[in-house]
Amino acid sequence: MPTRLRLRAAALTATAVLLSTALASCGDDGTKDEDLTRQELDWEACPAPSDAQGGGAPPSPLPDGGEWQCATMKAPLDWDDPKGDTIDLALIRARAGDTSRRIGSLIFNFGGPGGSGITSLPSFAEDYETLRTRYDLVSFDPRGVGRSAPVICENDQQLDAYFQQDATPDDDAERTELLDNTREFNEACEQNSKKMLPHVRTTDAARDLDLMRQVLGDGKLHYFGISYGTELGGVYAHLFPKRVGRAVFDAVVDPTQNAEQGSLGQAKGFQRALDNFAQDCVSKAEECPIGTSVQDVKNRIARLLEDLDSRPIPGVFPRELTQTAATSGIAQALYSQDFWEYLTQGLQQAYAGDGSILLLLSDSMNGREENGEYSNLAAANTAINCADDKPRYDTAFVERKLPEFRAASALFGDYLAWGMISCTDWAVPGAADHPDVSAPGSAPILVVGNTGDPATPYEGARKMVDALGEGVGVELTYQGQGHGAYDSENKCVRGAVNGYLLDGKVPRAGTVCT
Repeated sequence: MPTRLRLRAAALTATAVLLSTALASCGDDGTKDEDLTRQELDWEACPAPSDAQGGGAPPSPLPDGGEWQCATMKAPLDWDDPKGDTIDLALIRARAGDTSRRIGSLIFNFGGPGGSGITSLPSFAEDYETLRTRYDLVSFDPRGVGRSAPVICENDQQLDAYFQQDATPDDDAERTELLDNTREFNEACEQNSKKMLPHVRTTDAARDLDLMRQVLGDGKLHYFGISYGTELGGVYAHLFPKRVGRAVFDAVVDPTQNAEQGSLGQAKGFQRALDNFAQDCVSKAEECPIGTSVQDVKNRIARLLEDLDSRPIPGVFPRELTQTAATSGIAQALYSQDFWEYLTQGLQQAYAGDGSILLLLSDSMNGREENGEYSNLAAANTAINCADDKPRYDTAFVERKLPEFRAASALFGDYLAWGMISCTDWAVPGAADHPDVSAPGSAPILVVGNTGDPATPYEGARKMVDALGEGVGVELTYQGQGHGAYDSENKCVRGAVNGYLLDGKVPRAGTVCT
């Protein structure tokens, strides 16, 4: 069941494989614990990913044959008690190619929240080879994620049932079942991860970033945040504006929205992406295999989902494709235009009674591997969102909002509206209605918005620029499709981002790339 679908690299990488806040004080005071700032990292060959990271083989060598290096950094469990218990945070790096012109470390967060940076960075290594000429490329598993004191909730068998459930109830019995399942999931999180749940807020991760900056030996934080990573970067800039070096935010979360507004924005964003997908299919020279017009494509999808509500079809044995799994599979395919062909094939199969492709796409969204094991993506996503977001919504609230969500998206409205109950009865109170990213005095931050982005709609880029404050955010627009802009390989976007990160050249505000 969706919380807020700010997934990016972790989910997209899995798809390719499957288918081949308040702190007590707020100031620019850095880290107080001198012992932790002086720790030395023991870099060594990276092990195979853990189950919580998604499993699989160790990262392949870099494009030039170099090896990835991994290390563990200690950080306070509770940043209000920095000399108390510590946790281990997992890091990965690729050393800069031109050591004579090395700028420092460029730290990546690929989003989620809940995505493993340890597995994501190697998967996208080729995209960042130009940046590696002058930076050590560094990423990490944020606290609660992967190898970094992971939040654990339900087991694999329970998660299979959880993600197959009816997440868009139509009557009292289905609503009761959804609430019961949500409560059981949340209780499992508390039972298995009680110690971590109060300490996975984005403000905690931002403090970890500043400790990481110091341990890596950088006077400023050079940062590349994608999707939820833009929210983390914005919170860091708010807490430590004088420590911001060269920073890029891509696929930008709207920092002014609460959880309800964010979910409604995503309903509009995914509907826009679906419209673009349908238009692309029917506009090609060859006949569109899933409809004769844009409306026909959408009508056939709607009928499929309606039929699946009462009659699931075979998926990946022994599991069936349910309405919920099909909806999340369609959403997953809309994250990247590269996956539109898979969505077309998946819909063709489903219309013929075979739900395997759509179910594999749904598995990717939820962090399920081919062997039936889940990463802790869903658990961490829920834990971080619920620790961050103050509102707690009940079924009566959702039912009042359903007309507005359905008007935003006939296909995704119910799905995202009911996702708002994910934090009901959560063990830890949420920190705030929305993050504070105001960062007066920060160096310029390049904010890149994609007009066709389904998960972090384009409008959020302008909101981020305004919230960062005058003279900080520099907006760049990409008129494209998919979640994010840099990985689209658009030469204009790449040139602007690389020019800023490598040479300090700030693009003209309002630059548009097509």
